[in-house]
Amino acid sequence: MSYQTDVCIVGAGPGGALLAYLLAKQNVSVILIERHQKIAKAFRGEHLNEEGEAILKKHNLFSKIEKLGMLPMESLEYWENGKLLKKILPDPQVGHLGIHVPQAHSLKVIIEEAKKYPNFTLMTNTKVVDLLINDEKRIYGVQAMCEGKEITIESRLTVGADGRYSTVRQKAGIEVTKRKHGYDLLWARIPAPDGWEPSIKMALIDGYQLSLFTQAMGYVQIGWNIEEGSFPNLRKQPFNTFIEKLIKAFPMLEESVNDSIQSWNDFVLLDVHSNFSEHWGGNGVAFLGDAVHTMTPTGAFGLNSAMKDADCLAQIITPDEINRLDLMQCESERKREIEKLQAIQIEKEKNFATQFVIYS
Repeated sequence: MSYQTDVCIVGAGPGGALLAYLLAKQNVSVILIERHQKIAKAFRGEHLNEEGEAILKKHNLFSKIEKLGMLPMESLEYWENGKLLKKILPDPQVGHLGIHVPQAHSLKVIIEEAKKYPNFTLMTNTKVVDLLINDEKRIYGVQAMCEGKEITIESRLTVGADGRYSTVRQKAGIEVTKRKHGYDLLWARIPAPDGWEPSIKMALIDGYQLSLFTQAMGYVQIGWNIEEGSFPNLRKQPFNTFIEKLIKAFPMLEESVNDSIQSWNDFVLLDVHSNFSEHWGGNGVAFLGDAVHTMTPTGAFGLNSAMKDADCLAQIITPDEINRLDLMQCESERKREIEKLQAIQIEKEKNFATQFVIYS
């Protein structure tokens, strides 16, 4: 089966979904494809910063998502040996230190808004297997498997929004420079104890960062940095010894941790790295988000950066043409900002321990 569209977007995360909605609203025909049957996935970036908030408000999406549930962070806290060391409050003009937005909520709103336009099509359980490339080496769509059947989607522009291991990027032969950061990350989610305030809490355990992110719907997400590549050996160690460090750092979590984290299997391991590509598009293809600039979890920039990419691309794609010069200008502007953000991440990771030094 064959389909034709102006733009085919691969990957229905917030960046890809937002671009699809904005293009559909501009009368550009768009097919958004997602390899999973359900578009909302666990343990993804879900914290908005001021820039992400501004983009959602700009496109009249923020209030709709807010109705489904989100949670502004009221403080950033640093803890040592179970005691509060220092507390940072938000700028009154901003009113928060980030906002937790469940990905299911943001995607539900964005895609429901996109479905209001007849030129928008969503295909789930659809996996790209190859790109369509003509004799001039120009990409004009994708080959995919949809619900177990082979399909082709011909498009004037193909957008790779399919994450850090982007199939579109790999098939297009776009190289990335990959940087390891010396740590991996263990994720877990537990119910928030009674009276838990919306906050981000930090501790230093064995020289590595331990973070607690309050989530909407009554949860706390644990992000625990561990030495890169150490998890196989760590799993061989007594689990209780490991988890006792978490309880010592945050004693108020003891009951919730003991009830919810019983073994190593209750953690999800994230291989932490960042990458950056010098080429974000050309010859019928463009990229956004992690596909060309994977961020580490530090600072929660990833989600917001992907949405900024989408907003930038949407401004230069019209039903009549996709201006190559404008595409290059958008790419150049976004590259400069991403390079700065990735440098900030490295600096934050390098200097994290200094947050626990109290000067008299």
